[in-house]
Order: sequence, then C-alpha cells, then structure tokens
Amino acid sequence: MPLHVEIRGDGPPLVLLHGFTQTSRLWGPLADHLADIRTLVGIDLPGHAGSDDVRATLPEAAALVAEALHDAVGANGCELLGYSLGARLALHVLSAGSLVVKRAVVIGATGGIEDTARREARRRSDEAMADALEQSGDVEGFIDRWLSGPMFAGLGAAAGRDERCRNRAGGLASSLRLAGAGSHEPLWDRLAGIETPLLAVAGTDDERFSAHAIRLAATAPHAVASLIPAGGHAAHLARPDAVTAVVRHWLTAT
Repeated sequence: MPLHVEIRGDGPPLVLLHGFTQTSRLWGPLADHLADIRTLVGIDLPGHAGSDDVRATLPEAAALVAEALHDAVGANGCELLGYSLGARLALHVLSAGSLVVKRAVVIGATGGIEDTARREARRRSDEAMADALEQSGDVEGFIDRWLSGPMFAGLGAAAGRDERCRNRAGGLASSLRLAGAGSHEPLWDRLAGIETPLLAVAGTDDERFSAHAIRLAATAPHAVASLIPAGGHAAHLARPDAVTAVVRHWLTAT
C-alpha cells in the first residue's frame, strides 16, 4: 500500500518526514518559510494520517519512501528533512542508498540505542504503550499524555494537538511496535558510509539529542551539527525562526 503524499511550494523538491503522532502537515512556520524556495513533498509515515493503514518497520518504510518519491519527484533526486521518528527514517533512507538525496537535514535524530538491555526495555515499554492505546482507543488522551512529557514542555499551541488527533489508535500503535526506538538495531556503525551532506539539528535544552547531533556530525563524513539555543526536542516548533535560518542556509549554500 503506497504512502500518502501532499505537495506544495515552488522550487527543487524537499521531502518532509514527520515525527511520531504528527502528520505531513505539522511543520509549523518552518514549512511556510521553506515553501517559497522548495517544493515541499510531505509524506504521512506508516500508521499516521493518510497512511494510517500502512504497517512497516523503518527499513520497510525507507523502501516505501523511496518508491513514493520516485513517483513524485522522478529520478533526479531530492533533498530530505526528517524530525525525530522521521529523522531516524531519514538515516535509514540515506544508509540504504536507494534514493538520490542531494542534501539532508535531521532534527532530533539518533543512530539508535546501542545497549541491548536498554533497547529491549524500550521495546517492551513501547509494546505496552501500544497495547494500552489499542485497548482504550483514546487517541486524544494519548496525545495529551504524549505532549505533557518534558521533551515537549512549553510548546503550547505550536505542538499542533488538533492535527495530531487526526491519527487513529491502531495506526499509532503499529508505529510504536514496528518503528519505535527499541524495535531496530542501531545505525551508528553505518553512518560512515553516508556520502550525502547532512545537517544534524538539535535544541540545546535537549541534552541527549544534542549529544547525538554532535556524534552524527563526527561520524558521517559530510555532516555538521547545529545546536539551537533553548530549542528543546521539537526545535523547529519551539524556535522556528532560528531553525529556518539554519536550514535555509544549509539548503542554499553552494
């Protein structure tokens, strides 16, 4: 089953891969600022919004993204922007090498959980969360609890609660099980093979992912890191002007 794609803007194609519980429409002012220099190709990830019925692991989702983009942008390639879950998916796309990507940006990215015990604990936690969501069917309550965590503190209306509530329980549960942070082997040892110029963005308030951004920049051969002051995990929603300036510079630099 193909992934749902929405396109707007003008210019070379920039593919948007959103975070967990989000949709292809939830990029805040960042997308509005980029739409005048790029054709934005927004993809609803498996289990989300228009792709609610799609069930896929991250490697499977990477193949589906490549398939969707060959149809949407042709063989000339694109640029790639991923956030959180979408950033992990972007790294899978880049490491698979099945799509021509000219430049990439990841926000709140990680190469995965390396410790086997921690990864298994996270898998069990995600599985339990998925079970509870399916049993209750209460997407709005789940979204409220998700956004109340410290990673999203202070976002307020920028979190896009109503847009997130377009998702359904079964789809989100499948994403937790198949594409959660505990469900896959880490990618750190594959990052050295990514030749695409890569910008890793993180908010300084998100210390764990700031460290991941610095490590990504030190590992991938053509990568740099940019840390956004007081950005938090969703830096592009919390500090859209600062993130826009960094991303526009990266995409338009010669």
